[in-house]
Amino acid sequence: MKRRGLILSVLALGVAGFGGAAWYATRPDPIAASDPIDPEMADALIRPYSPILGPEDAPVTIVEFFDPACEACRAFYPVVEDIMAEHGDAVRVVIRYTPFHGEASVEAIRVLEAARMQDVFEPVLEAVLREQPRWASHGTPAPGLILEIAASGGLDVEAARTQMLAPGVVAVLNQDRADVEAVGVRQTPTFFVNAKPLDPFGEAELRRLVAAEVAASQS
Repeated sequence: MKRRGLILSVLALGVAGFGGAAWYATRPDPIAASDPIDPEMADALIRPYSPILGPEDAPVTIVEFFDPACEACRAFYPVVEDIMAEHGDAVRVVIRYTPFHGEASVEAIRVLEAARMQDVFEPVLEAVLREQPRWASHGTPAPGLILEIAASGGLDVEAARTQMLAPGVVAVLNQDRADVEAVGVRQTPTFFVNAKPLDPFGEAELRRLVAAEVAASQS
């Protein structure tokens, strides 16, 4: 990912002060992290259109069910960046949209999809997360504000206004909602590493699970 220093410095306080629980919903019936989910359910983890951060052919895949309006997702972003930096080409991240915060989430996802079409997904994602406290009111976002923020990441706003309403974007939202339901995601972020659910949840647990999968891929 780009501009690691900037985003780490901006979000580090969010990680330190977040406390780990404020925005998590409880998922019933935890699954041991060492057990991959059912193969049929695993098919719903990744779609061909899903945004990928890192090498597409990396042997270890982190799937993150992600809501751009979620404070915990914002807090974990530099953690995920650091994990990718630590393991280099061995790790990639697949983003699955999880619009649990209503209209604000949906609008942000539409903006991110427009950014993906324009090949500026990562810088726009960073801008959206950096300015999340301004636009993610968990209600009705200020008209045009998130587009203004996304423009600072390189988004062509005029083109985006049309792209955000494209049938393909609607299809992505609908499919991701269906997959969230099929997989049983109840909180954001929710992580799977090579189809293994992260449970119990936590930064240390995510780092350990990724490290174990990287080691297994190299043995």
